[in-house]
Order: sequence, then C-alpha cells, then structure tokens
Amino acid sequence: MTMVPGHGESLLPPGKRWQLVWHDEFEGSELDRSKWMFRKHLFHRQHETFTDEGVFLDGNSNLHITLLEKDGHYYSAHLQTGENYMDRPHTGEWPIAALANPTFMHKYGYYECRCKLPTQKGWWAAFWLQSPVIGSSLDPRRAGVEVDILETFSDYGVISSTTISHNCHWGGYGPDHRSSGLVAWTLKETPDGFHHFGVDWSPTGYVFYVDGEETNRMEEAVSDTEQFILLSTECDGYRSEERQPSEDLRRAMLPDAFIVDFVRVYDSV
Repeated sequence: MTMVPGHGESLLPPGKRWQLVWHDEFEGSELDRSKWMFRKHLFHRQHETFTDEGVFLDGNSNLHITLLEKDGHYYSAHLQTGENYMDRPHTGEWPIAALANPTFMHKYGYYECRCKLPTQKGWWAAFWLQSPVIGSSLDPRRAGVEVDILETFSDYGVISSTTISHNCHWGGYGPDHRSSGLVAWTLKETPDGFHHFGVDWSPTGYVFYVDGEETNRMEEAVSDTEQFILLSTECDGYRSEERQPSEDLRRAMLPDAFIVDFVRVYDSV
C-alpha cells in the first residue's frame, strides 16, 4: 500500500512495484481546471443533462458531483482529462473537429479512485477510461477500448448504490460494437461508505479490483493507445425517445452526490 503525504492510502495490486505518475486529491476550494474539463456533448449533440454546475470541493479533500433539479428536469456533470471526436458538436458537415488539448493521457498502469457512491436510483456514477478515437478502427489496440472501471448500474440496467459493474467496449458504438465484462459485483460495507475501485491495464489485458480484491479479468481486447480519465454521472431516462427523467429519477431525494476522495495513476516500475 502506498501513501500520498497527508492523504489516505492506495490499495495497489500485489507483486509489482508502483510509482505514482498522476493524481488529484481534490485539495483547496475549487476544482483544478488544469486537470479536468467538462463533457457537454454525447454523440456530437449537446446533452440535455450534462452541466458544469453542481461540482464543488468540500474543504476536506473531497470532490462532490451533485444531482441538480430545475423545472422538472435533472442535471449532473461529466469530468474528463481529455476528449474524443464525439465530444464535438455535429454541424451537418464533417463531424470531426480539432480536439481540446488533454490535461492527462496515459497508457498502461494502475488507475484508482476512492469514492462514495450516490444513494438514489435515478442517476448513476462511473470511473472510466476512453480513447479520443474509439471506433475509428476495428482494431482495439489502435482505436482504444472504453474501460468502465466502475459503473453503478448493473443487472441489465438496474441502478444501485451497492452493486457495480466492470465492462470493456470496443469497435465503436454502432453495428461493430462489442463488449465484455462483469455484470454485477456486490459491495461489502465499509465504515465510512467509501470504496476503492481500480484497474491494472497492461499489454496483455485488464485486471479489475474493488477494495483491494481482484474481481475480474478481461483479455479479449486491449488498447495500445493513450487514453483519458473520466469521472462521470448521468441522469436516467434521457437516452429514451421521450428524453424525459425516469420514474426513479423523479422520485430521487435530493441532495445526492458522487463523492470522490482521490484519483491516482501508477506505473509499474
């Protein structure tokens, strides 16, 4: 286990030596915009629920991404350290525009987040990796793999604060899309409600961990390109044809938040 001075320890996979290469402990009073940017678009269009509001640091080295409601609609934030071509608006012409400069991109290593999950069912949280050019080639080594280290929906769409999933997606998000992963992992109780989620990404595959325990391995498709980190939340119901909040979301008791203690990236040395 490894410490960042003044902060909690990481739970690192055994059998390797690790060196910290990037981290955010969410110190201070404002989000570090030199590390994070906001995602506003989904598949080239402005998403109704993606916002840059409702994100704050609590003064105790925690990031809060909160669920917001206004006039019967709901909003929450996506944070990322880079972007892909689908984050750019579609003008009806060539849909690929210049990407914003990433704040952090990396290949291989151990990616870890310590966090407390939302309690309400109507929205979900995720900690994941994505490539700027995912789907641009059917070869995942070249185009990258979406690596969902943590998602709080599982069991085929059921959103839960106690059951999470790990998944990998490649081949884009159209007819060539493929995926593999663990549908559901039930979390054990912890004294403060926080959990460690991580993935060890190597040239041979991905090994997933929850609270220091190995939970899944995936070797079917492995990215060999640099990818960026996302801490995201999303409101349920807005991907349907009606584009309206789901019944679970309408029943959500506010306030509710995805609370993140730290995000760290280590290289094997």
